[in-house]
Amino acid sequence: MSDQSTNNDANNAGQPAVAQLRILTQYVKDLSFENPNAPQSLGPVEEQPNISVRVDVGVQRMSDTDYEVSLKLGADAKTGDKTMFLVELDYAGLFRLTNIPEANLEGVLVVECPRQIFPFARRIIGDLTRDGGFPPLMIDPIDFVTLYQQRRQNMDQEPAGSGQPN
Repeated sequence: MSDQSTNNDANNAGQPAVAQLRILTQYVKDLSFENPNAPQSLGPVEEQPNISVRVDVGVQRMSDTDYEVSLKLGADAKTGDKTMFLVELDYAGLFRLTNIPEANLEGVLVVECPRQIFPFARRIIGDLTRDGGFPPLMIDPIDFVTLYQQRRQNMDQEPAGSGQPN
């Protein structure tokens, strides 16, 4: 037995540590659904509703290896000037990241972590709108890479000296 552990230690000593991303838990932080014009809004409508969806990602460091990543989704549906529904969800996951190079950490936190919890948040929104009397709102998959790149580009375009570098 001790020979095996010695061999394993020798094999691992020359190799870089394996990067790991683990989801420790996931949970609803905040949830809101408004159906302000019910029951009138639940009947047939003459025009297709205009649905707008908002997405935001937040990250909070909890320890050296643990991060809370929150995915904030909001959606509202309107026909003309009447609101059919409003839904807001703050869904979070507690992630343990080990052996992730510092240069890759931000990308993992704002791209890969939200991608892992998005299907669960999407299901909650779909169930909530269905339970509110509407067809389930199935939010299209989100390209977190593009969102990250757009955010980085916007930050790079800010005037020099307007804030501290990251």
